[in-house]
Amino acid sequence: MIDTKTAESVLATARSHGADFAELYLERWHRRTLRIIDREVKEATSGIQYGAGLRLLYGTDVVYAYTNDLDRESLVELADTLARLKGRAGSVNARGGGGLDFRRHQVKGLHQPADPFDTKPKRYRLERLLELDGGARVGPEVKQVESSYLEWEQDVVIANSEGLWVEDRRVRSRMNAMVIASADGDTQTGSHGPGLSKGLELFDIFSPAEVGRTAAEMAMTNLKGSRAPAGTMPVVIGNAFGGVIFHEALGHLLETTSVAKKASALSDLLGEQVASPTVTYIDDGTTPHGWGSSEFDDEGLPTERTVLIERGLLKSYMVDRVGALMTGYRPTGSGRRQDYTFAPTSRMRNTFIAPGETPKEELFSGIELGLYAKTMGGGQVYPGSGEYNFAVREGYMIRNGEVAEPVRGAMLVGKGPDSIQRIQAVSPDLETAPGMCGSLSGSLPVEVGQPHLLIDEIVVGGEA
Repeated sequence: MIDTKTAESVLATARSHGADFAELYLERWHRRTLRIIDREVKEATSGIQYGAGLRLLYGTDVVYAYTNDLDRESLVELADTLARLKGRAGSVNARGGGGLDFRRHQVKGLHQPADPFDTKPKRYRLERLLELDGGARVGPEVKQVESSYLEWEQDVVIANSEGLWVEDRRVRSRMNAMVIASADGDTQTGSHGPGLSKGLELFDIFSPAEVGRTAAEMAMTNLKGSRAPAGTMPVVIGNAFGGVIFHEALGHLLETTSVAKKASALSDLLGEQVASPTVTYIDDGTTPHGWGSSEFDDEGLPTERTVLIERGLLKSYMVDRVGALMTGYRPTGSGRRQDYTFAPTSRMRNTFIAPGETPKEELFSGIELGLYAKTMGGGQVYPGSGEYNFAVREGYMIRNGEVAEPVRGAMLVGKGPDSIQRIQAVSPDLETAPGMCGSLSGSLPVEVGQPHLLIDEIVVGGEA
């Protein structure tokens, strides 16, 4: 996408009016989408996006610009224009081109696909989605099945004025099922959508028919469910996407995007007890083929496994370059951005509660009346405080230590820092699930996850 001489000229020009640091980010991104509804193709798109983003730092102040014109002259002109916006009068700390001895980081290919996207004909994707549709037809109550598949290949180059040069390739694929079921005038939905940093082997790891069946069975269960009760009660939250609550209501509080501004309820609490001793909370950018994994972050730093909370003690935040300058904390390879049109900020990657030791069955024992939130849905969170409300996509009552009848319409209402203090037990059955997370630097692929866990008290909003 660019040669070192061009990068040297751009970075030198960018610093020519007193910037402390300059960074050039380039990407070429190829995305393809296929979507069918009731076995009829509704969308089949393919697109290529490319461009460059230039970031300058003056202390902790950031100026950023981007372009999709990658000619040398255009990039140098962009750098000169950006440098003059906040340039210090009479300050010149870099002139002309050259002078940088770029350190190239070796790419190990840790997350590359075993079955690249060009190994099979395009019809192969359609055939697998038709299998998904067939698997979802579990009964006459199923009225509509929507199945979709997304794949992307993203190549990035990151060069900065400290001599760093990184090239990375991100490959991801995901399929999704959405099922609508109706009976006796009632309509309910179910969904399931696995994704990984994989190629076409995704279809072998996750059977399309089983993905469709899982979504359909959720819709059918909700058809049978009664209205959920309301009140304060113990709740067992399911694994995998159950982790979305703590992703939203806890994880964002640990990003220096909010911590550095003292806008987080968990600012300045390193070393303090912030969670139940049963809780270890981890953000891991190195998970093999994880949906949110990459070898390097979008600032060119190697990703890592960051233990955020260990047995209840706050051990680390998620730190990007600007966050490190503002707080003094060590960067953790957490600088991420949606694409070249965004400057990077500290963001989660694959974030989860680590496995515990309590057998899943024991989580339910002793609960006279409670809720089993088997699968979580979306919700809302207030930034800073971590106050949340999340829908339960598939739920059941717990009666006398046993999982009982299905219920629907339940909401979990609480505050992240309080809820994580009330976790009483965690089982060993860790699973993760993919999602997209939106914040200051755009929408990013992330994994959320946890084992089954017991919270002794949550407010449940219901309709009964």
